[in-house]
Amino acid sequence: MTSNDDYVLQLLQEQGMVSQEQIDAASANLAVDGSTVIDQLLADGALSEENLLSMLAAQFGMDFVNIDAKALDTDLASVITVADARKYGVVPLLMDGDTLTVAVKDPLDYDVVDRLRFILKCNVVCVIASRADIAKALETLYPGGTTIGSLLGELNDKNVDISSRGSEIEDQLGVSDASDSDAPVIKLVSLIIMEAFKRRASDIHLEPLENRFRIRYRIDGALQDMDPPPKRLQPAIIQRVKIQAGMKISEKRIPQDGRIQVNVKGRDLDLRVSSVPTNHGESIVMRILDKQNLALGLPELGFLSDDQQKFEQLLGLSDGVLLVTGPTGSGKTTTLYACLGQMNTPNRKIITVEDPVEYQMTGVNQVQVNRDVGLDFSSALRSILRQAPNIVMIGEIRDSETADIAMEAALTGHLVFSTLHTNDAPSAITRLVDIGVKPYLVASAVRAVMAQRLVRSICKECKEEKIPTERELKMLGELGAKDVAHMKMYHGKGCGICSNTGYKGRKGIFEIFTMSDEIQRMIFEQRPALELRAAAREAGMRSLREDGLLKVASGMTSLEEVLRVTMGDAN
Repeated sequence: MTSNDDYVLQLLQEQGMVSQEQIDAASANLAVDGSTVIDQLLADGALSEENLLSMLAAQFGMDFVNIDAKALDTDLASVITVADARKYGVVPLLMDGDTLTVAVKDPLDYDVVDRLRFILKCNVVCVIASRADIAKALETLYPGGTTIGSLLGELNDKNVDISSRGSEIEDQLGVSDASDSDAPVIKLVSLIIMEAFKRRASDIHLEPLENRFRIRYRIDGALQDMDPPPKRLQPAIIQRVKIQAGMKISEKRIPQDGRIQVNVKGRDLDLRVSSVPTNHGESIVMRILDKQNLALGLPELGFLSDDQQKFEQLLGLSDGVLLVTGPTGSGKTTTLYACLGQMNTPNRKIITVEDPVEYQMTGVNQVQVNRDVGLDFSSALRSILRQAPNIVMIGEIRDSETADIAMEAALTGHLVFSTLHTNDAPSAITRLVDIGVKPYLVASAVRAVMAQRLVRSICKECKEEKIPTERELKMLGELGAKDVAHMKMYHGKGCGICSNTGYKGRKGIFEIFTMSDEIQRMIFEQRPALELRAAAREAGMRSLREDGLLKVASGMTSLEEVLRVTMGDAN
């Protein structure tokens, strides 16, 4: 909601508008979609937007106004461009001499006012208005916004010249260029990116097929089709993406990687672009990296209270190796960045080795792997240890040399974070031994391994209680759920907010495997993963599926989701 949530939360508590219990509940229910604690408080009904904005207005000596869209002076639309108005979320209300009064939704975003003063060359006075009022006012002042559907309808006409004019959307993205920013294809590519952001997509897939050109978004881990553009636009769309990503547009025979930086509605996004040649053209995937997700803390990841406490204790260690495991797309990188964010204090030096560097973190030294010049994980790690870091993060342990250096670094007083691709936590131990790490090094250096998966969260807007079927009750009993007869279950019936999927956002389920004297002895003896798992379970380790069932019981997710992501996992 605001640029300084911690400060606002403090004000709300001081004035008795929310309790610490409500804040904790909102923190626990946060979806991994960029929402803040204040957003969640508003969604839960613990806080009304009107009361919040009235408090902020009084605190900062500003007026809180209700905007009547019908009474707006449409002549003021020429004062601020549509791109700037939508980008900064401001509405021009009154021009008095050289003073412009604008409505804003965030009084703490001081950069907006400074930028407007610089752009408009006049004095800017701010009043506060609700998000809904600002959205309605923007539609009134700047009507006729282009949509993907309307643009595709235009481009499906074979008589339309795809080089005709129209650059409004490109300007909003902040990626326009003077040479070709007026082409509708460019507007279409920009709209595709904006729509992906709007729908909280993690990836955009551009897939050339034999008779059509398919575009899909990955939302909450599931791919969803969007309206396909005409096949004839395939070369132009792919070429546009490659130009933006800094790829060689003439090279279509080999895979390429690139990067696009855009600003969508005031949010800085990095798009990691990959192209692969196929039978019917180049297939392109754009991975959307939202820098705002770096603000995620441990509660937002989905930990239950006991697991969070256990993991925070592990983060307090001064040395050792902490591993995060799971398949591709299970949120390992997000977890590592959340850990680094929590430990990123002035008294610690943190260095990472990544391939690629997905997010830029202030105060963290990040090294990009570059194999073309001989800078791989092992050589980079060997070099950065001479920089005397307190904490080292390795994007992934892929070979024995990297693993050995990581273990030795841990034994010489460094706290090392990294990832492995294994199905469960105990298997990470046997995986390290399999790639050549000495068992005594593994037993001495590794402090804990956490396996994780991502499950879709039930949409809060359409969430409702459901009666478990006999089959579900039977499955719950077989899975070890307690008090099955009285267990409540929920589902999302589907609404416009969740695109009728019943789910919105994702949370993690976890399995934390910690070292004990008994487990260290078993590692020395090179006992198999099943025996390590049995010993850990006896010591109190909760399995991925058990953690998932607890979250089913809490109403966070569904049984179907837990079974989907844990199918084939050991219990």
